[in-house]
Amino acid sequence: MSKNLLKMREDAKSIFFSGLQSVNPEKAVYRYCKVKDNIFYAGNWSFNLSDFKNIYVIGFGKAAAPMSESIEKLLSTRITDGNIIVKYGHRTKLNYVNIIEAGHPVPDKNGIHGAKQILELAQKAGKKDLVLCLVSGGGSALLPFPANGISLKDKQQTIQTLLSCGATIHEINTIRKHISGIKGGLLAKTAWPALIVSLILSDVIGDDLDVIASGPCVPDPTTFKDCMDIISKYNIAAKLPESVIYRISSGHSGDIPETPKPNDPVFNTVRNLVIGSNVNAILSAKQKAEALGYHTIILSSMIKGDTSQAAYFHTAIAREVIKTGNPVPVPACILSGGETTVVLKGDGLGGRNQEFTLISGMEIAGLDNMVVLSGGTDGTDGPTDAAGAVADGYTTKRAYELGLDPSAFLKNNDSYHFFKLLGDLLITGPTNTNVMDLRIILVK
Repeated sequence: MSKNLLKMREDAKSIFFSGLQSVNPEKAVYRYCKVKDNIFYAGNWSFNLSDFKNIYVIGFGKAAAPMSESIEKLLSTRITDGNIIVKYGHRTKLNYVNIIEAGHPVPDKNGIHGAKQILELAQKAGKKDLVLCLVSGGGSALLPFPANGISLKDKQQTIQTLLSCGATIHEINTIRKHISGIKGGLLAKTAWPALIVSLILSDVIGDDLDVIASGPCVPDPTTFKDCMDIISKYNIAAKLPESVIYRISSGHSGDIPETPKPNDPVFNTVRNLVIGSNVNAILSAKQKAEALGYHTIILSSMIKGDTSQAAYFHTAIAREVIKTGNPVPVPACILSGGETTVVLKGDGLGGRNQEFTLISGMEIAGLDNMVVLSGGTDGTDGPTDAAGAVADGYTTKRAYELGLDPSAFLKNNDSYHFFKLLGDLLITGPTNTNVMDLRIILVK
């Protein structure tokens, strides 16, 4: 491998980590929140702390621990009590807030235990109390509280089915909200009439508040009919538990109340503030790429849909850069964000970022001076310990020399073992944040 290509691979990683640093949860909290003269400022809102009898901290998501750490430094002994739920291995040392570790992306019993503790705090909150709700990516899975008649096993089966069929995060969370006793605005309803201030790290396309962590403190515009349409779209009714089908059918016929809608008065005492998103990561990555000497273009922070189609689209642009110098001249950096989906057809191991990189590596095979990196900002791509992977124009050549067939690994959805054997996995460890994915293509 040439020195130039090695340098490009290091550049790609530097650009990725620059984007990651910009969505550091602790820094994000401090950017938007401060306490001065007993006034708590959150964005454009301000609250006199003397007006509150109790201050409760609740949270759920991969960034809940570092967000809580910042809140503890801002409010310290003013905090009455607190409970947060994080993914296993995503904890930190806190003094006033309790941490519960739970399963992600498939919920487990620890998640239910944590959700019950959060609901108990919400029920304690009264008109003179402030509830700080810290929301981040992964919150949907980490805050499981199945509705009456639905078991944890039923919910696990439902989520696994939705993940496997290629449903989008919006579609998954639509169903999550309608089989839950806490999501889709129900947490806000439980805490009413207390004041709720939600600080949110967004991990969804367009930063839709009702989708992030399935919107526990946000009005839900989706309906039971939407759930029926999703089940029909993917033809998964036979794969879902009877209890889930029964609840959604009952809701569709009007026998079960809908989730709270935008006109519900419980949201009059709720303030939601996005403190970090995929756009922040991409803009920081752009700044780093330009500092490294690359002409940089941002395609979009809202890339979604099939992973393979996204890979074909991105690599087509990279080839256009080489041939015509459009839409940006070399040396070029092509950036995008968002979150694609993979339809599982094999029984291998991997995730959307590793699969994107594998397909891209096959598409740019034989091309000099081109590097592709795709990584999840949470440090976890699918059920693996990798955030993503790195490939270049010689990746497939190196694979064949090792006796590896890229097409066979792709067909089996086994991108993880492909890149592990090549030594090209992107390993970050838990990042304690999550603002979807960051894709980087460098061309010289």
